[in-house]
Amino acid sequence: MRRACAADPARSRGRASGAPEHAFRSPFQRDRDRIIHSSAFRRLQAKTQVFVAFEGDHYRTRLTHTLEVAQITRTVARALGLEEDLAEAIALAHDLGHPPFGHAGEQALDEELAPWGGFDHNLQSFRIVTVLERRYAGFDGLDLTAETLEGIVKHNGPLQGDVPAPIRTHPLADALELERPCHLEGQLAALCDDLAYCSHDIDDGVRAGFIQPRELLDLPLVGPLAQAVRREWGELARPRFAHETVRRTIDRLVADLIAESERRLARWKPESLDDVRRIDEPLIAFSPATREALDGLRTFLHERVYRHYRVCRASHRAHRLVRELFRTLHAHPECLPDDWRRMAERPGSAGTAAVVRDYIAGMTDRYAAREHERICSTRWDRP
Repeated sequence: MRRACAADPARSRGRASGAPEHAFRSPFQRDRDRIIHSSAFRRLQAKTQVFVAFEGDHYRTRLTHTLEVAQITRTVARALGLEEDLAEAIALAHDLGHPPFGHAGEQALDEELAPWGGFDHNLQSFRIVTVLERRYAGFDGLDLTAETLEGIVKHNGPLQGDVPAPIRTHPLADALELERPCHLEGQLAALCDDLAYCSHDIDDGVRAGFIQPRELLDLPLVGPLAQAVRREWGELARPRFAHETVRRTIDRLVADLIAESERRLARWKPESLDDVRRIDEPLIAFSPATREALDGLRTFLHERVYRHYRVCRASHRAHRLVRELFRTLHAHPECLPDDWRRMAERPGSAGTAAVVRDYIAGMTDRYAAREHERICSTRWDRP
């Protein structure tokens, strides 16, 4: 049963196009479906999460991570009585703007674009769903509802200070209430993102050999669950032990998220979405003890996985690749494919920087590597 303070598809603030809604799909169902059918969503299958997409078939990519976030988000939304379709749509769209090679690619683009405001993947996600997807006859982008757009732009909380122009000038900007807290579904999707990557990066770290199974026994939050697995099942093979521990970790985190959110909702008793926006404290949250344990888990993952020499080597190569690709195309826009070249301006200009940004950010890992070889390499044995 939907809570009174949850988003209501019957009261959606609408789409920029003003188009009528579907006969048997709610506005938020249509948003979810449009995201799944987008080109940007398909490209996530070959973009880095932690491990470069072509290092192995068993590691998570941006797509598998996104699907895991969406599954967890929908589960918690149902338990809390929130609008499941909206929560799922936001979860599915939250990483659309990531460039190739994960955070290394994002850092390289941010550095190269510093004279023009840098690069932010949340803003790029917004631009993809409002401008860059060009599939529909009547509009650019996906023409998503204001509620889904709000969840995308507030992935890290309300927008304070100088709001980027693509968001500030959007026809639905006023409906996004940028400086106020997000609706509950948006708050939920952001936390489920943290929940999913902290849990699943343990699994990938064990699979890669960066983390030894015995080390899980002493981790915050994870340790007692890993010990329970050992007591119940004895010495399991590495993949079974990791998966059994991680699935119990996810279950424990989900249970804590539901319990703490229920406690806060009972305390504040919001009766409408407007009530939610008036409350400065997040209503969807982990308990303080779990937040502290998650911080400890992130520290461990940073030291043992994200800063592992193999990951650092791949990140260094990817950073250099993206940087060289950007600089070459920015200085020589005539090397861009025809459709992109027509949008570019003079070499080195802000307009050309924006075109190159969008071209590179949309690439998969493999395509970026091939483009770099075609444009920046001195080898002549490949077209």
